[in-house]
Amino acid sequence: MAVVTIGAVAAHFGRDVDRCVTKVVGIIESAAREGVQLLVFPDACLGGYLGDLRSPDPADPPPALDPDGPEIEAVIAAAGPMTVCVGYAEATVGGGRYNSAICVSGDGVLGTHRKVHQPAGESLAYLPGDAFTAFDTPVGRVGMLIDYDKTFPESVRALTLDGASIIAALSAWPASVTDRASRLPADRQSRLFDLYDCARAAENQVVLVSANQTGVMGSLQFLGQAKVVGPGGDIVATTRSKGGLAKVALDVDAEIARARKVLNHVAELRLDAYRGADRCASP
Repeated sequence: MAVVTIGAVAAHFGRDVDRCVTKVVGIIESAAREGVQLLVFPDACLGGYLGDLRSPDPADPPPALDPDGPEIEAVIAAAGPMTVCVGYAEATVGGGRYNSAICVSGDGVLGTHRKVHQPAGESLAYLPGDAFTAFDTPVGRVGMLIDYDKTFPESVRALTLDGASIIAALSAWPASVTDRASRLPADRQSRLFDLYDCARAAENQVVLVSANQTGVMGSLQFLGQAKVVGPGGDIVATTRSKGGLAKVALDVDAEIARARKVLNHVAELRLDAYRGADRCASP
């Protein structure tokens, strides 16, 4: 398709799942009135994230939800023709949970992702995923990441090599847990969050849609900074550290073609020169 209206959400989502579903549905309905065709929510927008990254409280885990359950069904019903990405804790048969993202439209599930890279003590609360796979949607071929995944260049490269033109990056990204600045915009994690978004888009010459939690959960204070980044690494819409919707209309194919007209990073990539390059080429 030609021009796509893209939205990235910055908002707070806590432990009350019913309230989260109501809030997600309300944001979808509001975005639909603004003509949004791709809407990306933060990680853990259905049930909240951890309250402590290093030592998660075993008595207060994110509620594990069935991907075929009523919460995801409510998002599907609200989505209609819109493509919507949401994050949640996915229940497993064995009683564990994945930190997961699911992409839907009114027609059903379009794609899924389980967070692969786990920082600090996250492995005490979640099982790890093991793949990066792109999928087709009404707005183009999309790949998803969950917060810490975007720290690793291989993640977006794998999705790009799998044909993704749009990367949906869902985050519950907090300010520094070791050396928090007095003002969020000055926090080192604030700088890194923006840096990774822009670098991953520019490296692969794709559009990156970055959503993030705001507010506080436990000891974590989330950064917001939802944004849309063009294939040249330029931020074309942002909420900064506030809650809200970063929205922009882009001709995704034309923007990518323009970025790759002279220097095409994917076409000119020499995978044969890299040790272990097969791990980057095959998600």
